[in-house]
Amino acid sequence: MFSCAARRNLSVRVSFSAKVKTIKARALRPGDRIGIIAPASNIQRDLLEAGAARLRQMGYEPVYSPGITDRDLYFAGPLEHRVKELEEMLERDDIAALICARGGYGSNYLLEKMNFEKFTQHLKAIIGYSDNTTLLTAITDRSGLITFHGPMLTKDFALPDSVELSSWNHAMSGASTWNIPTAGIEVLKEGSAQGRLYGGCLSLLVASLGTPYEIQTNGTILFMEDIAAKPYQIDRMLMQLRLAGKLDQVRGFIFGEMVDCIQPGGQDYTLQQVILRVLEPYSAPIVFGLKSGHVSTANITLPIGVQAELRAEDSAAELRILESATIKQF
Repeated sequence: MFSCAARRNLSVRVSFSAKVKTIKARALRPGDRIGIIAPASNIQRDLLEAGAARLRQMGYEPVYSPGITDRDLYFAGPLEHRVKELEEMLERDDIAALICARGGYGSNYLLEKMNFEKFTQHLKAIIGYSDNTTLLTAITDRSGLITFHGPMLTKDFALPDSVELSSWNHAMSGASTWNIPTAGIEVLKEGSAQGRLYGGCLSLLVASLGTPYEIQTNGTILFMEDIAAKPYQIDRMLMQLRLAGKLDQVRGFIFGEMVDCIQPGGQDYTLQQVILRVLEPYSAPIVFGLKSGHVSTANITLPIGVQAELRAEDSAAELRILESATIKQF
C-alpha cells in the first residue's frame, strides 16, 4: 500500500534526482494493456470511451476501474479511491503502462500517500500533463523512473488529430535516439545545451516550491508550458523560480505553445518579450512554441528524465533525445 509513506516523505528536502539511478519501463508492444487512471479531476464517460476506442485502434487494450467516473466535489472520486486505483494499476503484472485520463486538480493529494519505491518495483511508462506534472516530476525525482509529458485519454486520445504519433512511437518503442518535432518553434536566444529533459506545466512546477516534492532543475533542459495564464502571471511564476534559485543551473529553456496566455483586451507587448526580460541574466538557449501539454493540436510526447540536446541557431531549433526512454524486450 502507498499508506504509511507520508511521514517519511516529509522528513527533509533534498536533491533526490542527483541520488537516484535512471530506470526505464519496457517498451510497448501491440496488444499491451494500458491502465487508465484519474488522479485529479473527474472525467466524462463519453470522452473516456472515445479515448479508449482510439487506443484500441492503435493496437492497445485499455483497462480502467469501474469507479473511474466517480465524482467527489471536483475530484475523480474520494482520495482513497484515487490512491487505490493508481496502486492497483501499478502493481498489476498484466498492465504495461499508465495513462492519466485528464488533469484539472487533485494529484497533489496523492503525494503524501505514495511509497515511491513502488515505482522501482513495478516499472511502467506513466503518461500525462497539466495537474499531473505534480506526480510525474515527483516520481522521476524520487524513483529515477523516466515518465512522459504527453497525451491524456479524455483530452487528446478522445479527439481527432490531438496526438503527435512520431514522438509517441519513438518514446514508447524504445528508439535509441530521435528528434522531437520542432516545426514552428521560435528561437528567442541562440545557443546549444545538453542536459536532462525535465519540466511540465509551469504553474504546477512553481506550486512544488517549499514542499518536500520541490522540483529538481539542476543540469536540466527545462520545459515549461501553461494555458490561459496572463503574461504578468507567467512573469510572476518565472520570477518565483528565479528567486528560488531554480533557474541558476538550467542549461536550456523550452517553452510550450502557451495557449491563450494573453492579456484580455489586448496588449502592446508579446509573451516572448516578457520571457526574455525575466531570463535576461541567463546565457542558456531559449526557444518558444513546442507543442506538448496544453496545445491546439498534435500533443508531443516528451520523456522526462532522459538526456537530450537542444540546438537553437539561425532561427531554427532542434531537440534531440540522446537515449531510449523505454527498454525493448524480446
